[in-house]
Amino acid sequence: MSRESGRIKDASQKRILDEAARKRRQKKALEALEQDNFHDDPHADLVMSKKIPKFQETLDNRSNSRKKKTRSAEYYKQRFRKTFAQLVEEDLNVNPNPPNYASAQAPPSRLPERHFCAVCGFPSNYICIPCGARYCCVKCLGTHLDTRCMKWTV
Repeated sequence: MSRESGRIKDASQKRILDEAARKRRQKKALEALEQDNFHDDPHADLVMSKKIPKFQETLDNRSNSRKKKTRSAEYYKQRFRKTFAQLVEEDLNVNPNPPNYASAQAPPSRLPERHFCAVCGFPSNYICIPCGARYCCVKCLGTHLDTRCMKWTV
């Protein structure tokens, strides 16, 4: 009795996408990511209700006078942060004349395109046959097949 890989057996049952279907799948995945990134953090305004004890207090610090809490600039950066779309719109309103984000262009590179692994981000040499995603090693291929391959349906 010979052993065979379950991955090879499943590969014959999977469909292979053409280039147009891969582009549609990639566009749909990017739109889903944009939707996820657009929302504000639901936990941004949570306030701890329980006071954390300060173990290094001395008798002098236990007096009835309390210091007023001051908020740092970092607090306001996090509280009133803007999305990428808001920053681009603000840039266009402040500086309508070029150069600005909307008018920035660069010529195409003279160097060949670099390809990176869809799982870990390292340079990749291999392509997943069903979906066209790139991977760099067998471990990343296993992760891709288990969690990502064909996750987004066309």
